Amino acid sequence: MNKNTLFNEIKKTALLKGHFVLRSGQSATEYFDKYLFESSPSLLKSLVPHLKTLIPSDTEILAGLEMGGIPLAVALSLDSNIPCVFVRKKAKEYGTKKITEGCSVQNKKVCVVEDVITTGGQVMASAQMMRKEGALIKNVICVIYRGEQKPLEKLQEYGLKLHYLFKWTT
Repeated sequence: MNKNTLFNEIKKTALLKGHFVLRSGQSATEYFDKYLFESSPSLLKSLVPHLKTLIPSDTEILAGLEMGGIPLAVALSLDSNIPCVFVRKKAKEYGTKKITEGCSVQNKKVCVVEDVITTGGQVMASAQMMRKEGALIKNVICVIYRGEQKPLEKLQEYGLKLHYLFKWTT
């Protein structure tokens, strides 16, 4: 599936019309439910070849952010044979108490995988936590970037380069 068709299919699948209360408390008549495209086997399968081209060649581990980045990281890992880890928003309070689940990220070149990025706040927080575990992180890939120039600049100041398939402004 070419990129334009893929983007249109993602919008057709995940853009809902109706009455919705947003995280901010505001009301909206449209809502983008990103989990609808990520849970579609055909769309996920179609995304992989395009996302795979964004993975820097020196990547040793793909890091899927909770929750949306995880299915993408798994699909990319299966296709690219690059191991993946799953990154929690906060460390669990029992057992290993780790942020990253899976193989060790210490001294490994890690590429963060996310579904949709708007402000980059969670990406920066997760990168900081993984860097404390010794991960070497410079690159972030995502399906859709919904932000403006400022978040990109913030990510760059944080030593992160964003690679995205689609830019979506509403």
